[in-house]
Amino acid sequence: MATMKAARWYEAKDIRVENTEIPTPNDNQVKIAVKFTGICGSDLHEYTHGPQLIPVVKPYSLNGHQGITTLGHEFSGIVEEVGKNVKSIKKGDRVTVEPIFRNPESPFIETGEYNLSEPLGFVGLTSNGGFAKYVVVEDYMVHKMPDTMTFEQGAIVEPAAVAAYAIQQSGLKMGDTILVSGAGPIGLLVVQVALAVGASQIFVSDLSEARLKKAKEIGATHTFDAREKDIPEQIRKMTGYGADVFIDAAGVQASYDTGIKSLRNGGTAVLVALFAKEVVHDALNQALRELTVKGIIGYRNIFPQTIALINSGRLPVEKLVTNVIALDEIVEKGFEALVANPSEVKILVDINK
Repeated sequence: MATMKAARWYEAKDIRVENTEIPTPNDNQVKIAVKFTGICGSDLHEYTHGPQLIPVVKPYSLNGHQGITTLGHEFSGIVEEVGKNVKSIKKGDRVTVEPIFRNPESPFIETGEYNLSEPLGFVGLTSNGGFAKYVVVEDYMVHKMPDTMTFEQGAIVEPAAVAAYAIQQSGLKMGDTILVSGAGPIGLLVVQVALAVGASQIFVSDLSEARLKKAKEIGATHTFDAREKDIPEQIRKMTGYGADVFIDAAGVQASYDTGIKSLRNGGTAVLVALFAKEVVHDALNQALRELTVKGIIGYRNIFPQTIALINSGRLPVEKLVTNVIALDEIVEKGFEALVANPSEVKILVDINK
């Protein structure tokens, strides 16, 4: 049996870098030799207090996966092998992966809203993922990368697509103002996309001084310590009537309340964060002010645009990379570093390092 090294989740606080079997693609799958893989916030949640999306009690119905899982859903690489039914992808293609599973029996597939098909699943959570030398994915997940795009950039397409989809769904227009709550990787990518779209003022709130500094470096016009009590008043003074758009990438009651209060009447809130606890919502306030509050999950139909934007140089995602580590270092210099050090933003694993 041919084996490879992989970072495998057993339970919370138990990720082991060990040898496992090299996967083989079926007729509709693609085998990829992985180059770079990013550590995502959802990976971190599985490490700190999982399982959340990893199927442990019963198998994931679309593929039967259950239990011990090779993490990693933000990755790029080179196609190693394709199944006999795969026509648009060939060996040697430089690719990145859109890791959402699509249930072929779901009515949302026909409407193009494939991210709403159930059961929700992602490569690296409900199947083995990219913290390994090789990974097998469904053919519909694979996107070719331009030759001018680096594999490091390719590993950040997935989180950048989350940010791009959030901005798209918010309806942000050139000249609009936006408040982004949470300056983690997704929040900072939202800042970059908002800048590329033409936002006139970009406000960012966070608890970390280091992350607020990073937000300023990449284009935020104003930053706030999230503990400040008068953020909505300050934003109203600077905009005249409040922010046009609020993106919640923090996902707690305090960030939600501040964002809603900071919106102008008729403004739009988009919930990107995976909220760990329920929040209290004032529906009367929403109605009286004609606010739109919209949740999103992942992305749909936006990977090609995200790839093009990164390749153009207008979305310099590489600026968010704070460290590149080897697979053997993933626990200490990856997960533990992200838990302990808020100045870390995006850590990439060089699978061949």
